[in-house]
Order: sequence, then structure tokens, then C-alpha cells
Amino acid sequence: MREITIGARGSKLAVIQAEEVKNKLIEFFPDLKIHLARIKTAGDHNLTASLDDFAGQGVFVKELEKALLERRIDLAVHSLKDLPTEIPEGLLLAAVTDRLNPRDVLISRRGKLSELAPKSKIGTGSRRRAVQLLAIRPDLTIANIRGNIDTRLRKVPDGEFDGVIVAAAAMLRLGWQQRITEYLPAEYFTPAVGQGTLGVEIRSQDSEILDLVSKIKDTSTWAAISAERAFLRALGGGCRAPIAALGTISNDNLKLEGMVAGIEGSQILRAAAEGDVTQPEQLGKNLASKMIGLGALSIMGSEA
Repeated sequence: MREITIGARGSKLAVIQAEEVKNKLIEFFPDLKIHLARIKTAGDHNLTASLDDFAGQGVFVKELEKALLERRIDLAVHSLKDLPTEIPEGLLLAAVTDRLNPRDVLISRRGKLSELAPKSKIGTGSRRRAVQLLAIRPDLTIANIRGNIDTRLRKVPDGEFDGVIVAAAAMLRLGWQQRITEYLPAEYFTPAVGQGTLGVEIRSQDSEILDLVSKIKDTSTWAAISAERAFLRALGGGCRAPIAALGTISNDNLKLEGMVAGIEGSQILRAAAEGDVTQPEQLGKNLASKMIGLGALSIMGSEA
């Protein structure tokens, strides 16, 4: 019997995500024996700095990638939004699973976004979420919040925050959809590149593992995230300025919506482009070029 080891972060959500990939593999290979290795990352150790301070650094993936290269694990499961667009030599993003709802959600004790009183305190560790929130409700107070999702959500009923913004997919995977106050509209809250998707990273020369994980690769999601990641890469995937994108597919048409903002959120630029679903990376590059022509780099500032 073939045995493989999946690596993942040790949080409750990360383990659920790894189990999701494990179960998908077992559907195709019922005799496969799969072990799970929990690996703590730099992002798990540093719970005070804003996530945007780590942009492009892979703080939630580097230790997993090291374990892959050292052959301690055979594949790593990531929240794709955590995986930088530049992957280390010797490794490969081999597959993505079917995408759950990519939107952001509000968890609140004071009602929907439109119902929150002025100066309500909203927690988020994402500058992308913060600038888009303040564009709609500049009267709200934004506070940095870190920690696993359990910790963040607990701060709402405890009274420390009036609400927090998190990924819908995280709530759905944890089975906590009943705690969602509101799904935030994607046209005003463009999600992080790859949000809602799980990425499977392997050693690039490991053809046996590639054959296994290719069975669980969702081709529609792959096209969408390929466009998103090409867009991010073309604009400077490691910059600290907020960059977001969402690809959606209808028949053979792929629509890509992009957002860039200044670090302080004083300016937000949005644009969209459409193209053939078979050429997603070109679409991502085209949208980046379009937004650069509209002034994206000056909005993003020197951090780009």
C-alpha cells in the first residue's frame, strides 16, 4: 500500500483543509494511506504584526516548503491566498480544489454593515479589507486583529470588537455559516487572490505525487486563480499595497475583476477585463497593464 504524508499548519482550519484534500485523494485512491504532519509557520509565531507587513514573504508557507524540499512531507496544503506567486525552485503548485465562496463576510453583534453605528470598532488583519471597508463606511474604526479564526471571532461576543471581517470560505469549512451576519458584496470587497481555494504544492520532479494530485485538480478554479495570480505577479506580488482580484467563468469566458489601493487607502482603483478561459495568465497580464495605464502604480506608490 502506498503511503504519503500531507503537511499543513496546525490550526483547526488548516487541519480541516488538509483533511478535505485527503478525502478527495481517497475518493480516487481508496487504498492510499495518508498521514498528516502539522507544521508551525513563522506566521503562527508572530501574532502581532499586520499580515500586510509580510506581503509576498510566504510566512504561512515557508516551513511547509522546507519540509517538502527535505522530503519530510510529500505534499503541502495551503490556503492559496497565503501562497506567494513566486514559488521556490524545486517546488510546484500542482493542483487547486474546487473553490468555496470567495467573498468576505462580516461577523457582527450590531447588525449588517449598513446598520453599524458610527465609530463601531471592526477588526481585521488585512489592509485590503480595511481600505475597502473605509471606502464605504469611513465613519467606522478599524483595528488590527490577528490570531486563529476562533480567537478573532471570540472578540465579538466578548465585546472587544463590534464586528470582524473574515473569509466566507473559512466559516463554511468550519461549519459556522450560521454565525455569518452578512456576505459582503464582491464589487465593493474584492477578495484576496486565491481566496476560497486550497492549493496543493509538491516537489516539481515528483511525478508519482503529481499523478495523484492531478486527479483532484479543479480545472475551472485553476483557470480563475491562474488569471488572478498572473495579475498579482504583474503588479508586484510582494508589495505592501492592497491588491485583489476575482476571476469568474461563464461558459468559455473568463472575467477578471481587479482592485489596487494606496497603502493608506486614500485611493482605490478598480477595473475588469474578459478573455478566453484557455488563456488565463494572458488575461491577468492584460488587466494589470490596463490598470497600470490607469495609474495603478502611482496609486500603489513606491511600495510597488
